[in-house]
Amino acid sequence: MTLDEHTTLAGRLVRSRVVFGPHETNLAVGRSLSDRHRAYYQRRAEGGTGIVVTEVASVSENDWPYERAPLASQCGPGWQSIAAACAPYGTLVLAGLGHTGMQGSSAYSQSVLWGPSRVADPATRELPMAMGQPEIDQLIVGFREASALAVASGMDGVELDAGPRSILRQFLSGLTNTRQDRYGSDRVALVREVISAVREEVGSDHVVSLRLSCDEEAPWAGLTPDLAIGIAREVSPFLDLLVVVRGGLYSSDRYRPDFHCPPNFNLDLCREIKAALSIPVVVQGSVVDIADAHAALEVGEFVEMTRAQIADPDLVVKAARGDRPRPCVLCNQTCLVRDPRNPVVTCVGNPSAGFETVDPDEREQISTPGAVLVVGGGPAGMEAARISAVAGHSVTLVESSSQFGGMIRTFARGDGRSRFALLAQWLEDECRRSGVTMRTGAALDAQGLGDARSRGEFVVVATGSAARPPTYPVDDSVRWLDASEAFEKLSTVGPGPVALIDPLGGPIAVAFAEALAAHGISVSIVTPDSIVGSRLGASGDLVGANTRIQQAGITRVLASRVTEIARGAVCVEHVHTGERSQLECEVVIDCSPRLPNETLKEEADIQVGDSVAPRTVLESIREGRFAGFTTRTSFNSAERAIS
Repeated sequence: MTLDEHTTLAGRLVRSRVVFGPHETNLAVGRSLSDRHRAYYQRRAEGGTGIVVTEVASVSENDWPYERAPLASQCGPGWQSIAAACAPYGTLVLAGLGHTGMQGSSAYSQSVLWGPSRVADPATRELPMAMGQPEIDQLIVGFREASALAVASGMDGVELDAGPRSILRQFLSGLTNTRQDRYGSDRVALVREVISAVREEVGSDHVVSLRLSCDEEAPWAGLTPDLAIGIAREVSPFLDLLVVVRGGLYSSDRYRPDFHCPPNFNLDLCREIKAALSIPVVVQGSVVDIADAHAALEVGEFVEMTRAQIADPDLVVKAARGDRPRPCVLCNQTCLVRDPRNPVVTCVGNPSAGFETVDPDEREQISTPGAVLVVGGGPAGMEAARISAVAGHSVTLVESSSQFGGMIRTFARGDGRSRFALLAQWLEDECRRSGVTMRTGAALDAQGLGDARSRGEFVVVATGSAARPPTYPVDDSVRWLDASEAFEKLSTVGPGPVALIDPLGGPIAVAFAEALAAHGISVSIVTPDSIVGSRLGASGDLVGANTRIQQAGITRVLASRVTEIARGAVCVEHVHTGERSQLECEVVIDCSPRLPNETLKEEADIQVGDSVAPRTVLESIREGRFAGFTTRTSFNSAERAIS
């Protein structure tokens, strides 16, 4: 079976076996699906996905789990525009429907949460009310009415959410359902009644799919594969499709984990569930590579590749013609957006994701090609070169070191971060395929850039960053290394002990600590925060990182700042009490922000990435992308200013 193989569901043609699953986007306007939603889903339909499941819409107004959470009763026009936009590409569009129950939030609704029982959410500690029959009846009506509106708006069907954060899963699980009535003695009752109501409403000619958590990884009371098989068998006669997922009250991070969890991690679970059913099954679980997708199709009829299609919307058509899609690195840094800042969904490797109505289309050609010189072969420089070359410019990319990739390749050496090297290699390969002239070991000075500009070349400077000198006194009793330098010399850092200074709370210090501890080196992390990796919450790795650090025996020095490094020790001061202590070490690795390399700033037409301000991969590639788009208009006038 191939990814682009056609099939049918409920008598409806499905273009391919690939599913773009439901996820938060923060693209809503109020609680309505927006034109940005339409463009976002249309772009994936154009790229060959077979099924799009729209962002889950709450079926009841009292369920408002995050600020821009869609409300089904307000989604009719949005569903209509999405269905119309995707139809020409043969993509089936399902409306995601759900209710987060006790795992929601009262912050926006300012009303009590609903739950099957009085069990507080372990994340928010908020206690729900135990739903009575009136609330249960209202919930069933909510699913029925939302389904009716969806199909009336042109959707091909609905997908009901019984996944890690859903009220339907909460009724199925002994972790959250301790009721003494029939919904407790028969925990499948509510799901059965909801599915029955929805099927009655939409008929047999529309798709009804169920996203079911089949393992909560809490076997003492939660859903297990054996229980899930029984549930799936009971409700499958009313379904056209089952999506097998993992996670629950204490393991919601297992739904879409980052690169610390291997791709295709759900394959055995999906195989077990599929063997018990006769209806089609969707395999889900960090499936991001084409080879893994084909392996998944040996287990189920469909494969969900949501993050992979955020990274590259053309994944299916590229796979069909033998091209290599832009890789998903499974970092979760910008595609998980359940965040108080309300960031729009996007991708570190493809910053146009989520911004389809804002960014130009990179495939468009230009009428007035010119010559572009890009200085610096890191992610910003390579993306600028690639976008410029795809447009039709003659592009030269020069890099002073012996290889392209910059900081991506440097930090890809960290624990679990090797997938970042795939992105660096893809950028390099695409530059070559697009005709970019690429030179390593080529250091240009201001004079060289001035000469290029005098010849009419558009100059993009992406020279990256430089180490930041320590902001505290350091004597020669300890070896001090900048994080980038330390990654380059990882094998020579030992034998330790090593102290990592982490003022950022990001993934770098965690990756360092794990890599060093794996080599038997004694490691400590000093951070001003109350927890290591404080910024990892958005990517879903905060708990995982601290668990791994604990298991590896890494010392955590919390709420502390460094005052000096002297006499073979790091001197630290508690940020709240002012209490001072010493941490003996032989090596100090400073993970502080680096400084921009501004040596060629004055000779640039445009400066991008870390050479402006060292940040993350997202900013580097996004600014490189903007530079590439800028070159498309820079040669339209013969009077382009040359300063």
